[in-house]
Amino acid sequence: MTLKDKQLADTIYLILAAIFIASLVASNLIFQKFFYWEPFGMYHFEISVGILPYPITFLITDILSEIYGKRKANKVVVAGIFASLFSLLIILISDFAPAIESSPINDVTFHQVFGLSPLAVFASMIAYLFAQFVDIKIFHFWKNLTKGKHLWLRNNFSTFVSQFIDTFTVIFLLCIFKILPWEIFTSLLISGFLFKVIVAILDTPLLYGAVFFFRKKFKLSLNNELTDEFLYHQK
Repeated sequence: MTLKDKQLADTIYLILAAIFIASLVASNLIFQKFFYWEPFGMYHFEISVGILPYPITFLITDILSEIYGKRKANKVVVAGIFASLFSLLIILISDFAPAIESSPINDVTFHQVFGLSPLAVFASMIAYLFAQFVDIKIFHFWKNLTKGKHLWLRNNFSTFVSQFIDTFTVIFLLCIFKILPWEIFTSLLISGFLFKVIVAILDTPLLYGAVFFFRKKFKLSLNNELTDEFLYHQK
């Protein structure tokens, strides 16, 4: 592997990490808007727009787990925690700062949109910690069990379990904090989980495409990963 390839591998890792963090933070900021979706009239989904960027985080952790290894995937998860906590601090300061009379957005409107974000971030972080680490752990369990084969199996099995944990935990905590009424707990849980399952199935070809690109570009065999140790021995 050439120095140029190593630099490319590091650059792609940073780009994936940036997309992961941006998706995570954005989902926490926009969660208060809900919409419905009826694909082919088969089911009536009632879900938060915050759920739209969130499946991207699981796709990225699966790509990182498959190509860069468990350690580097966990690093991105931890970075996401710090990014979310930092965004929480910015929101709290911004909500506390009084708006001037000529401000296009007054204090009431700003608080209505972002005032619940700290609790949402906290709930999301608890769910996020459980779900992401479970996702990575199950992914590597299936990878070791199948000896690197059947990528679709570990991608979907790890995502299904982790997404249910994430959906249940975050909705449960939001109901505990009285941000959401208990009356819609079951419908949100079912809608949120089913939506994530559908997205996980649909993004499987994207995972295969990404893995194919990495293996071809960096000449990786079935069980090789772009770990620090692998890159060092390629010098």
